[in-house]
Amino acid sequence: MDAQDSMPEAVLTEGETITAVGSESDMRTQMPADTVLEDLQGQTMIPAFIDPHGHFPDSGFIKLFRVNLSAPPLGTCKDMDTALLRLRDRAKTTPSGEWIMGVCFDNTAVAESRMPTRAELDSVSRDHPIWVIHASGHNGVANSNALAKQGITEATPDPVGGRFGRDPATGTLTGLIEGLSAMGPLGDTTFLIDEIQFWQGFATARDEYLSFGVTYGQNAWANADLLARFSSLPADQDPGFDLMILPIAELEPSLSQGSDAMDGFANPHFTLGPRKLFADGAFQLQTAYLRTDYHCPSVPNAPRGQPYTSAAELTAQVQVLHDMGFQIHCHCNGDAGADLFLDAVEAAQTINPREDHRHTIIHGQLLHDDQFERIARLGVTVSFFSAHIYYWGDRHRDTFLGPDRAARISAAGSAQRYGVRFTLHNDASVTPTRPIHLAHCAVNRLTATGALLDADQKISVLSALRAQTIDAAWQVFQEDKRGSIEAGKLADLVILSRDPLEVPTRLPETTVVKTIRRGKVVFQHAARTDV
Repeated sequence: MDAQDSMPEAVLTEGETITAVGSESDMRTQMPADTVLEDLQGQTMIPAFIDPHGHFPDSGFIKLFRVNLSAPPLGTCKDMDTALLRLRDRAKTTPSGEWIMGVCFDNTAVAESRMPTRAELDSVSRDHPIWVIHASGHNGVANSNALAKQGITEATPDPVGGRFGRDPATGTLTGLIEGLSAMGPLGDTTFLIDEIQFWQGFATARDEYLSFGVTYGQNAWANADLLARFSSLPADQDPGFDLMILPIAELEPSLSQGSDAMDGFANPHFTLGPRKLFADGAFQLQTAYLRTDYHCPSVPNAPRGQPYTSAAELTAQVQVLHDMGFQIHCHCNGDAGADLFLDAVEAAQTINPREDHRHTIIHGQLLHDDQFERIARLGVTVSFFSAHIYYWGDRHRDTFLGPDRAARISAAGSAQRYGVRFTLHNDASVTPTRPIHLAHCAVNRLTATGALLDADQKISVLSALRAQTIDAAWQVFQEDKRGSIEAGKLADLVILSRDPLEVPTRLPETTVVKTIRRGKVVFQHAARTDV
């Protein structure tokens, strides 16, 4: 994954560092007498995968502490009855008055094609506060007990960028809470997670990521509480995983200025990264902001979705962060959402030009050629949520966008043609961190039912792997430390069961045999069923 796409015969490492790369004979000449030799025996070694956008360690919290309501093909919750039954089962083992949290519910994938209601959650239990959050993390439903706990009443006004669902006839709260501003702490990663549970979830997520070859991850939405949790790790303790943490933009400038300013973490395995902004919402909720109407609009008075903030406010936020020298990652699902961010970046660059800012569009689900031209000109980069092709591609075609627009979601092929450097991500826990399957999504562009979405947007296997190794390192200014097998870089390596470059349609058959982090084996293959 170096600049020449080299395929060397051997690699020499010492401690946690790659010391030399080249032919087997050269490495044998250079290696110390006590070097431990490992023959790959025909298997393929690549740099360890890097997660360019996700919410580590959410997957650990879900596995240990929450009720998983994922629908097919992610899970087995096919309808409302199944979801309510799982919540009832949890209520039976949860002391009265304690919270129950259901996660990963997808209204577009269950038989009823809707979110649960406040009344349905009340039927599960009125003694427990119950909160069911959508798979996108952008809305949820609360029962009466949970609404009361949060102090939300019929008199509570809707915040900017959010909404409390109300019966149109009576004004009674339906339990639906839309938007991050309205959800408040209900939308936080650490909601209901104490200090002990946090590190338990961390360990569980770490082991999952390592088993799929990921040694460097991201938490791409860190509020003050989450920053404090990560900051509590002593400087001399290796958590077994390296992480880039993106503070929410609202924390600036106070996070970096003043007497209590934070300029980094004591622990060297955690790094402060770009600041995070939002332009719009999610396609499943039809809150992603589009230039033209949804194929089958479902949100009254908002057939094109909606921005999370005004153009003026987003422009002002970008200007502040840009002037402070920060890189910005901005959640932009829809094409109109991306327009808002690109307008803001262009305004900031006009006032204060910066040579290599690498401001990044996160998701970029629906980008057009005119936008790629502009992205290239402005020096912006993109991280595509290519897993959408498989998990929601059929619904993009039939419900969200229609056949023409759906065909070019996650348009990595166009990005390449316009010279835009990009990465691929799973946005865990929205979809699980599975780098090889993610590459398959971008390379073969097949939906869950096997339908092909625009062959012109396919990329090569090598491009998909680079997008999760060296390009992912470059996107967050880490290319000098990791992302390729080159002397002086960290010895973060993955051994695969086969050469992924051979027969692109066989990518899903490729498995991780061994993961090496900082020169040490941290995962060894055993029989597995979760690939």
